[in-house]
Amino acid sequence: MNMFLRLSILVTLAFSAPLFATEHPAAQQGGAKVSYFRQVRPILQRHCQGCHQPASKQAGLLLTSYEGFASGGKSGPSYLTGQPDQSLVLAYLKGDRQPRMPLGSESLPDEQIDLFRRWIAEGASDDTPEAARDKLVAGKAASYSVAPLITALAYSPDGALLAVSGYREVIIHRADGSGLVARLLGVSDRVQSLAFSPDGQLLIAAGGTPARFGEVQIWDALSHAMKRSVMVSSDTVFGASFSPDGTRLAVGCADNTVRIFEVGTGKELLKLAHHDNWVFGTAFSLDGKRLVSVGRDRALKLTEASTGAFLENLNTLRAELNSVARHPRRNWVSVGGEDRVPYLYTMDRPRALRVGEESTLIRQFERQDGSILALAFRPDGRRLAVGGTGAEVRIYDSDTGRKVCSLAGHDGSVYAVVFHPKMELVATGAFDGTLRVFESETGKLVRSFVPVPLEKSAVSMK
Repeated sequence: MNMFLRLSILVTLAFSAPLFATEHPAAQQGGAKVSYFRQVRPILQRHCQGCHQPASKQAGLLLTSYEGFASGGKSGPSYLTGQPDQSLVLAYLKGDRQPRMPLGSESLPDEQIDLFRRWIAEGASDDTPEAARDKLVAGKAASYSVAPLITALAYSPDGALLAVSGYREVIIHRADGSGLVARLLGVSDRVQSLAFSPDGQLLIAAGGTPARFGEVQIWDALSHAMKRSVMVSSDTVFGASFSPDGTRLAVGCADNTVRIFEVGTGKELLKLAHHDNWVFGTAFSLDGKRLVSVGRDRALKLTEASTGAFLENLNTLRAELNSVARHPRRNWVSVGGEDRVPYLYTMDRPRALRVGEESTLIRQFERQDGSILALAFRPDGRRLAVGGTGAEVRIYDSDTGRKVCSLAGHDGSVYAVVFHPKMELVATGAFDGTLRVFESETGKLVRSFVPVPLEKSAVSMK
């Protein structure tokens, strides 16, 4: 089973509400009452709560809980129990009141709107299971008794801050490990990918709640305010990357697509359907005109970023690919996955494609001890870090393939690796929930700490 799928299942079982709540209008047959938890709530999650969550409570409306939905916002209660035709939610969903909701998206299908009508007419009751209620609280920082696994890391371009994934939040630390700066609270159970904009003004957190929705959160990196939330597909999204000018953002999706968004508005510009399975990583070319993406279909695909036109597969299909990283100064990309071998390719094919030839391959590195889950280039492009299910993270000279050093100490798989933009340091995050910072030339451990506050034990730091 692919490592990302195993991780999704693990985190879902550990933190999420039960997976029997799905958006399925046809589930209720034979006159059965509409379920808020199984039918209405998933629609709110997928289409509405991006704009109406604690971090961006537009129109004073909170749709991350039954109580918030019932209370309504500045225009009044969302609905009048037993009176669907007099209820605001129906008026906005049908377009009888403007702006029609969901704002900026396609209107809901008639059968979904009818679910709201029936639910209100039937009494608008809350059938959320008792066991799930505490887990559905949004806008409240998680309490940790054990350190959660770290799935994403990102240094700010000036090297002052380090963003770390948490449960329904992004934790911002001072990069030197001297203290926590902020906790950015969202609604996605998982934060799968983090990226600062090239100018350092924005922070992207991409993830979602497995089997519910994908989400791209756009945060102001200075004020820590959420600028917008964009709901994407019906499952977690992965591998966020900025275009070099910071105006576009690409993510990979579990619906086999790549989505490209306009950062300033959150508008979806392109939906690329070239992959045949989940997409785990994306990267723009140096000039932003092309995009590479990788996923479970084993392909490293090259696409024209302005039109979405598929150009070619750059690689020979070998095994599922989990990660991609672009060289900071060249149109080279490193990929890795289930066959445990990191590869380095050029995006510029040196000669015409010939059957059985892989002219884009620059080199392959040594086989790792486990599946590859994370790749990162140092800002000067001279070092490549490789992490995964093996016992250590290895750093290579990207020009020669020579191993420079190994980073040891994590207990379990390493899901995130990132180089410091100004210093010869590299940070790693893993299943054990510990963040470690190493010297990138020697492999010496500089510091190690748990990035979230723990209830029963203080954060340890070395």
